[in-house]
Amino acid sequence: MSATVSMLIAVGIFIGTYILIITEVINKMLASLIGAFLLILTGILSQDIALRAIDWNVIFFLIGMMLVIAVLRRTGIFMYIAIKTAKLARGNPLLIMMLMFVVTAFSSAFLGSVTSIMILIPIILLICNELKITPVPYIITMVVASNMGGAATMIGDPPNIIIGSATDYDFLDFIFNLTPAIILATIACLGLMWVMYHGKLKVSRENRARMMSYKEEGLIKDKRMLKISLITVAVMLVLLALESTLKIGTASISMSAGLFLILVGQRNDIEHIMVHEVDWVTLFFFVGLFIIVEGLVQTGFISLLAHKVLELTHNQARPTSMAILWLSGILSAFIDNVPFVATMIPLIKQIGTVISQPNLMDPIWWSMSLGTCLGGNGTLIGASSNVVAIGITKKNGINISFMEFTKVSVAYTILSLIISSVYILIRYF
Repeated sequence: MSATVSMLIAVGIFIGTYILIITEVINKMLASLIGAFLLILTGILSQDIALRAIDWNVIFFLIGMMLVIAVLRRTGIFMYIAIKTAKLARGNPLLIMMLMFVVTAFSSAFLGSVTSIMILIPIILLICNELKITPVPYIITMVVASNMGGAATMIGDPPNIIIGSATDYDFLDFIFNLTPAIILATIACLGLMWVMYHGKLKVSRENRARMMSYKEEGLIKDKRMLKISLITVAVMLVLLALESTLKIGTASISMSAGLFLILVGQRNDIEHIMVHEVDWVTLFFFVGLFIIVEGLVQTGFISLLAHKVLELTHNQARPTSMAILWLSGILSAFIDNVPFVATMIPLIKQIGTVISQPNLMDPIWWSMSLGTCLGGNGTLIGASSNVVAIGITKKNGINISFMEFTKVSVAYTILSLIISSVYILIRYF
């Protein structure tokens, strides 16, 4: 089989898999695994190369975080935070929206965007039900916040986890380089939120009084386990911050924290947790994805694409950064940002072989991170947290259409990408 034919087959399998993921004709995990093993069956990849392509650091890091969240959820801390936030706003609907935006962004930075959405969306549904107002604008803005907050740290959003695993950047590098941009974008989006919803959200006095009557103290189910969990999470975050010095590995750190909390608090319920609270569908989706992207690398397609990008930007770091930021932002709005960033990583590495000064690669990597995470807000299918949020609301009898979501989220996406562009240009050039 010629190199050209191999490349065309690999690209064809990649495109076919993407179409199945986007259209959801079949489950995304099934689509990625079928695509992966088609590469092996057609001889594009050997089984050994395919299995070595799987980033087990990412897989076990996610499993560890899922175990940590499973234990934390049982303490009741997440519901407590949400109700406390609503009461701090004294039932003011716009202030609740803005506070939930901040809470979602902050929690997503450390717990993950999808996890935060799974925990907080049911809570905002409860709050809106008590206040007798539509939850739709709250859900959309919280999804925006989850992807935005997830972009701030290495562990907040799957694209950043993948980037961190594929590079030498550590936990502190992500915070130092990305968090300032996200803080600026969050402030700008809060201003946009005020403009969009000021005077449009109304709550009666009776419904506001009902919300204020909640006794949030009773929501904490296990104070002892909560203390242990919070200490464990704090230690885990410190170890992640020192990972580049300790050389332990992010997967080992998160798995150790997860296994410790399970052993201390949920060892008798481990089978239920492993079956129902570890998202095996997402994990195997990643497995298939890593193999599919390796097919593009092995056949030379990524190298070809990288050279085309550099031709357009004349091998200059500044235009390359802007091109990557906006290309990532636009494409991630229509393509799930997880497969997109997995595809882009080898391309960026290829660009690194041409850029003369190694330090000029930093803004290119950070541009891709910001573009993929923030671009995921562009449409309903742009990121996993978007799909999860819509699924939860649908189960509760509330339908949010593609256009209803997009016409609001696209404004936040464009604003945050503009802020990120200015940030990259001022800070690095």
